[in-house]
Amino acid sequence: MKYRRFGKTNFNASEVSLGTWQLGSKWGDPFDEKDAIATLDAAYDAGVNFFDTADVYQDGESQRALAKFIKGKGDKVFVSTKVGRRLDPHVASGYNEKNITKYVEDCLTNLDVDALDNVLLHCPPTEVFYNPEPFFTLDKLKKEGKIKNYGVSVEKVEEGMKALDYDISSVEIIYNMFRLRPADNFFKMAKDHDVGIIARVPLASGLLSGKYTLDTKFGKNDHRTTNRNGQEFDAGETFSGVDYATGVKAANELKERLNAGDKLAQMALRYILMSDAVSTVIPGASKPEQIERNVIAADEPAFTPEQMEIVRDVYDKYIKNPVQYKW
Repeated sequence: MKYRRFGKTNFNASEVSLGTWQLGSKWGDPFDEKDAIATLDAAYDAGVNFFDTADVYQDGESQRALAKFIKGKGDKVFVSTKVGRRLDPHVASGYNEKNITKYVEDCLTNLDVDALDNVLLHCPPTEVFYNPEPFFTLDKLKKEGKIKNYGVSVEKVEEGMKALDYDISSVEIIYNMFRLRPADNFFKMAKDHDVGIIARVPLASGLLSGKYTLDTKFGKNDHRTTNRNGQEFDAGETFSGVDYATGVKAANELKERLNAGDKLAQMALRYILMSDAVSTVIPGASKPEQIERNVIAADEPAFTPEQMEIVRDVYDKYIKNPVQYKW
């Protein structure tokens, strides 16, 4: 495993880390704590020291599993946790001092720590970024010692840019072979502010594994079944906002032109790490055996200029319109 400085936090994060949306279960399935702990242990043994979670993942079970896992590890691990999606309805007015403070305190309880390493507002509505109250609240919680750092998880590049107006340490953003726009201007801006970048949805909900076909079926409660048109949350979270059939076609072309064989997923993760603005990438895993598949991406060869151009060409051909203009 290789490590990169995580912005102004000064933590050296594993290049390939672990996102815990699927921890202990596949999307929509019941949570299994035994699988969750085994997956976390496997990640740690493989050199992963950065873990991304949220208060809504498995209704807090993800955080509670992490609490057991991090006991005794001290500053060897870093847990970034998101808050805000427990709001119902999920509206801008809910991002106020009372709610944010309660969510942070609940996370302290779930993770069984005195201070949270990093708190991210969890993809709030765009208008929240134009209201300083949530950020001033996080400043206050930082002064009180309840949180060490804070930042935002965003849907849109513009939201990440606006967040740089505040004292953030990190931005979590969708960036992958089907979402190239963050690298156009935003990454340089983040580097100039010494803000760490967490690249999420790195495999476009699995499309960039190159293993899906038009006949692939997903579980009835899986967001890849239920959220293709944004019925539950932002459509960009599912397949990175790419039309499924188009995504399958684009992934197949990438697989062929990159001579990826059965390693397109690893190459997709390695592509993300070609940007030195990215601090860490957070593929998910629901089982321990999936960890090795993820972490070996850090050892993949660097992309050649020709390979980089292939990715851009496929993006321009299939994905740019309309994805670039929405997110």
